[in-house]
Amino acid sequence: MGAVSLPAPQTPEHLFGGQIVAISGKLALLTRRDARAIIARLGGVLAREGSARVTLVVTEDELCRAAGLPDAETLRGQYYSSKDLRGMYPLLRDDHLRYLAKCGLVRPVAGRYYSFTDLHVLKQAASDLERGIPLNAAMRELVAERQGQLTFDFQAATRSDRMPTRVLTLRPATSSPALSDPNPLETGLTSSNREERIQAANYTMAAKFFLEGAEFDDGDDPDLDAACTAYRKALMFDPVLVPALVNLANIHYERDQLVEAEALYERAIRLDADCFEAYFNLGNIHHDLARYAEAVTSYRDALAINPEYPEAHFYLAVTLEKLGRSAEARPHWKAYCELAPEGEFVKLAREFQEAPPPTQ
Repeated sequence: MGAVSLPAPQTPEHLFGGQIVAISGKLALLTRRDARAIIARLGGVLAREGSARVTLVVTEDELCRAAGLPDAETLRGQYYSSKDLRGMYPLLRDDHLRYLAKCGLVRPVAGRYYSFTDLHVLKQAASDLERGIPLNAAMRELVAERQGQLTFDFQAATRSDRMPTRVLTLRPATSSPALSDPNPLETGLTSSNREERIQAANYTMAAKFFLEGAEFDDGDDPDLDAACTAYRKALMFDPVLVPALVNLANIHYERDQLVEAEALYERAIRLDADCFEAYFNLGNIHHDLARYAEAVTSYRDALAINPEYPEAHFYLAVTLEKLGRSAEARPHWKAYCELAPEGEFVKLAREFQEAPPPTQ
C-alpha cells in the first residue's frame, strides 16, 4: 500500500481519528514508543509490525509535522541529541536527562533532542555531578536559581529583556541657516531666503520638542505618553527628523505595537541609510516575530555601521544559533565577550562560544 496524504483535520487531536497508522521507512529520530504516543494523541493507533490492517501510511517527517515537531533536517542541524550530550557531558545519563525534563528544567523535542537554550542547565547539572553533588540536590539548586532570577529565554524573549536603542542627541543641521535667528520672517528677504529661514525655524522647534521627548523618555520612571506627544510634535515641524522617528518607534516597540514600530524604523532607514539604531531595533522586531533570516540581515547592517556595539553581536549570534548556523555565530559570541567583558550575558556567550556544534 502506498503512502497516502494526511486527512485534513478539524482539530489536531482528531487528525488520525479512527486510522490505523503505519510508518514508512525506519525511524531515525523518534522511538517507536514516541511514535505510538504521538499517533494516539492525534486519535489514531500505531499498526503492529507486519499487520495488514493499515488505513494510513505516513513518513517520520510527516508524523513530526503533524505533531508540531521539527523535521529531521531541522532536528539534526539545530538540536543536540542525547548522544551529542553524552559526548559533551559524560556523567549525564539518559535517566538524568529524563529527570531534568520532568522537573521542567529542560524541554526536549521528540523525547531526546535538546536546543542550545538547554545547555546552560545541562552543563550546570554535569558540573554538580562531577563535584559529587547528588542529582536531586543539584535539581533543587537549579530550580531555586531558575525561580530566583530573570532568565533569558531565547525562544520567546520578552520586551523587557531587550530595550530598544534610543537616540539621545541631535546632530547639528549642516544645511540650515543659523538656528538662533529670532525672526525668520523678517521683511526685506527674498522668497528663497525666507523659505530657508522658515525651514531653520521649523528645525529649531523640532529639535526643541525632540529634546523634550528625550527627557520624558529617560530615567527609571519614563513618561512614555508625554514622550510620544513630544516626538510627534517634533515630526510635525520636521517630518524627516530621523531621531524622533526612531525614538517614537521605540515607544511603539515597548508597548508591543510591532507593526507601527516596524513601519517607523523602515521609514528612518529610507531617510538615513546609516541609522544604526533603526537597523538594530528592526532586527529585534524580526527576531521577536521569528523572521530569523531578516533579523540576521538587519543585525549585520547595524554592525556594518557600528561594529563595536556588543548587543548587536550578541543578538546576531542568538539568531544564527536558531538557524542552526553555529559556526557563523561563534565569532559574534567572541566579539560580545571581548566588547562587554562584564556584560549581562557574558557567561552565557562564553558557554556557547565553547560548546561543540550539533552532530550533522
